[in-house]
Amino acid sequence: MGLLSRIFRSRDAPKNATAGSGYSFLLGSSASGKAVNERSAMQITAVYSCVRILSEAVASLPLHLYKYTDTGTAKATEHLLYFLLHDEPNPEMTSFVFRETLMTHLLLWGNAYAQIIRNGKGEVLALYPLMPDRMNVDRDEYGNIVYEYMVSQEDAPINKGSTVKLSPQEVLHIPGLGFDGLIGYSPIAMAKNAIGLAIATEEYGSKFFANGATPSGILEFPGTVKEPERVRESWNKGFGGTNTHKVAILEEGVKYSPISISPNEAQFLETRKFQIDEIARIFRVPPHMIGDLEKSSFSNIEQQSLEFVKYTLDPWVSRWEQSIKRTLLSPDEKMSYFAKFNVDGLLRGDYQSRMSGYAIGINNGFMCPNDVRSLENMDMIPEELGGNTFMVNGTMVPLKDTGAAYRKGDESE
Repeated sequence: MGLLSRIFRSRDAPKNATAGSGYSFLLGSSASGKAVNERSAMQITAVYSCVRILSEAVASLPLHLYKYTDTGTAKATEHLLYFLLHDEPNPEMTSFVFRETLMTHLLLWGNAYAQIIRNGKGEVLALYPLMPDRMNVDRDEYGNIVYEYMVSQEDAPINKGSTVKLSPQEVLHIPGLGFDGLIGYSPIAMAKNAIGLAIATEEYGSKFFANGATPSGILEFPGTVKEPERVRESWNKGFGGTNTHKVAILEEGVKYSPISISPNEAQFLETRKFQIDEIARIFRVPPHMIGDLEKSSFSNIEQQSLEFVKYTLDPWVSRWEQSIKRTLLSPDEKMSYFAKFNVDGLLRGDYQSRMSGYAIGINNGFMCPNDVRSLENMDMIPEELGGNTFMVNGTMVPLKDTGAAYRKGDESE
């Protein structure tokens, strides 16, 4: 019985923390010898660009709370959560800044956390971002998830330097890709070798050009040099660094022979360019969006942009929507309300393509003029002028009058 109990250990009494909480060991020194963490990775322009593009894209999308009605869905503007999600999650920041911050955490640390402030009725009053690197997710003796947050001097003057335990009802947790479904893994930690190589390459280039892009050379003396270190220091002081390209005056038969290794021969530029594609691949961002236009043209950039919305943004948006519904809505409210990002604006093509699509919709009776005007942010046509009238191609008569002439002919016979 003892052996079976050890093999089939109950989930309600776990011995260890969540499996995903141990991902931090992946951070640290990379194969290139450079230390990689979330903050040092942001100094790489490709990482910064990818994080900024995705965080700003999610933050700029309209986020609304909807409710189910007898005729479909409608915005739940009367719900307290609507204002928090759409306008101000707390008195200190806008919805854009809040979502941009959490999305940045999600892209760098693989997890986004926000503290939920509720009233006595359990209604959400405010949402405050929490730093992922100070959050530890564990289980208590009963197997329930517990969030332990380390308060630092940067926070509000409450419980400084202590650990605060929060229940799942007090934390909005949006996890990224992970192994246990509870904790997301940091993309930076998973790709530390690729990012470390980018850091090493950038540092090499900086040092290379700091020395005037001139590799080391050889000073040839006709006789024996008694103090080579003094000669080297004197040369570097007079003609190295900011003094590069000064006219050198050599005495006593001294000859300078540079050792030239061009960046192209060392494949320096090719390596730097390849790391841009590597980092873009990590975040699934099209290279043209971070400045690499080599494989882009006028004929495929629009298609790449649509693929960015479909294959890159949509998964992140789904994580947000489902986490909001799971945590911020009560069991009863989940049956009637849901949060949704509006990505329709990003999926629209150029003006001519949109107008052609609208014309097809109106001519075939599944769109009315006001449907088109709402999508284009135009004023509505009054009902009496036919703004909400559905028509079909051909005679362009109202849908309810289609075939009326034939019905009259049958009645006359």
